[in-house]
Amino acid sequence: MRLAVLDDYQGVALDLVDWSRAPGVTVVPFRDHVDCPEQLVARLADFDAVMRIRERTVFNGGVLERLPRLKLILATGMRNSRSIDLAAADALGITVCTTDAQHQSTVEIVWALILCLSRQVLSEAHSLRAGSWQHRLGVGLAGRTIGILGLGNMGQPVARIAREFGMRVIAWSPNLTQERAGPFGVECVAKRRLFQESDVITIHMPMTSSTVGIVAAEDIAAMRPDAFLVNTSRPCLVDQDALLDALTHSRIAGAGLDVFETEPLPPGHPYRTLPNVLATPHIGFVTAQNYRIFYEESLENLMAYCAGKPIRRIDAANPFLPDSQVTLQNSVRD
Repeated sequence: MRLAVLDDYQGVALDLVDWSRAPGVTVVPFRDHVDCPEQLVARLADFDAVMRIRERTVFNGGVLERLPRLKLILATGMRNSRSIDLAAADALGITVCTTDAQHQSTVEIVWALILCLSRQVLSEAHSLRAGSWQHRLGVGLAGRTIGILGLGNMGQPVARIAREFGMRVIAWSPNLTQERAGPFGVECVAKRRLFQESDVITIHMPMTSSTVGIVAAEDIAAMRPDAFLVNTSRPCLVDQDALLDALTHSRIAGAGLDVFETEPLPPGHPYRTLPNVLATPHIGFVTAQNYRIFYEESLENLMAYCAGKPIRRIDAANPFLPDSQVTLQNSVRD
């Protein structure tokens, strides 16, 4: 068996686990990203199995149909159904197995972005490196308002930390009620109010047909000129043209972004150079702990498949792992 490990950006695929525990398997990692379907098919033509990191590479039906040798996809993380055509995989006899994940790590990036934007950490650090000293005024968080879109298992810890900073916490989602928000010390408000009153807005909603574009141009237009928008969820939840326009013309104070329409972000993209944008290369889930889960459980999945007893299997009818197969306790789902 030949196994391709895709998008091994950090070059750690051969070091995190002992692949020799799967005898007869040749592991070939690729550190670069291939976005073009034709190039992806050409790269994987001689492989029986592929491991991918989260949703970095999309496997639609057209790609899968052109890979007759492919029999196993080692997915990672809890959300795969929108980036792997599970129905096509089922029809083609391709087994898809996935892993658990520790999603609390994204909450940490949310607060890293909020703190760096509010206190001008990046520009002040650059000033110091250039031989200068303080040149901007940061803004403290106590007494300010954070607006959370989506008070689920990601939004709740964000709210809890905000309260520790002394912030007023408001939230909105299509089905949120004050009865549900109250126990978390959160005020449920109308969507318009959230955008008008928040000093920081952070998005924690899954991507579904109903949430695509849920932050529309009129929502961004309603934001205060001194407010920040933070998105560690999915880029398609936000009208990207409207956001870029607001940032380019400084109609909002800035944005903290960890997710993008095209990843890796193209070299000439404005988000790389706009002074009011703090952009990170989708590192919300990228921790040593998460990679250990991804690789150790993928190796287990590979060994079980080779033994004829696949584990942690997902398909079109069951795209998520059942609780009995989730091994990491106290993980936070996104």
